[in-house]
Amino acid sequence: MKYTGMKRRSYKSITPLRRFQEIYLYFFLYCVIGWLYEVFLEVVIYRWGFSNRGILFGPYLPIYGIGALAFLLCFGRYAQKPAKGARRWLQVGLVFLGCMMVATAIELAATYWMEYTVGSWPWQTYVDYKINFQGRIALSPSIRFGLGGLLFLYVIQPLFYKLARRIPDRVLAWLTGALFLVMTVDFVVYLLK
Repeated sequence: MKYTGMKRRSYKSITPLRRFQEIYLYFFLYCVIGWLYEVFLEVVIYRWGFSNRGILFGPYLPIYGIGALAFLLCFGRYAQKPAKGARRWLQVGLVFLGCMMVATAIELAATYWMEYTVGSWPWQTYVDYKINFQGRIALSPSIRFGLGGLLFLYVIQPLFYKLARRIPDRVLAWLTGALFLVMTVDFVVYLLK
């Protein structure tokens, strides 16, 4: 996605491999941020105590990385389009609604996939929420997804983009290779247990 303020190199000047490595780095970072968010909710907000949120051993939740990449793909360029006044607020509102719908659809699909592959989904059900569908999705978390999408697209991702562009090619290759290996081994161990 093209963001303003790049200093090191332009978007068009990087190789497809470099783009892929940056995208994987974003994916991994958002997996970790998602895990931290879930643990924060569990420990600080709900006071349930700590448990590893998710099915993998590491501190990451792939569904958050998938959601972040979906937000980038669907709304990244639109969110960065210059707009002023009422148009800007309309743009933000549309991005909010879009993120809300995309993340909710991903969560719904993930519950069906997890139920099909392992018999259940490992996160809480939403049966106690007023507006929910089969306990799989609910309005309250969907609104949080929309707000999180705004925070992601307008604040966090532009920062990550600038930081990623400053990483030398060789360092980025080693970093993303190591992160990919760690997550792949974790996923294989999960499948074999």
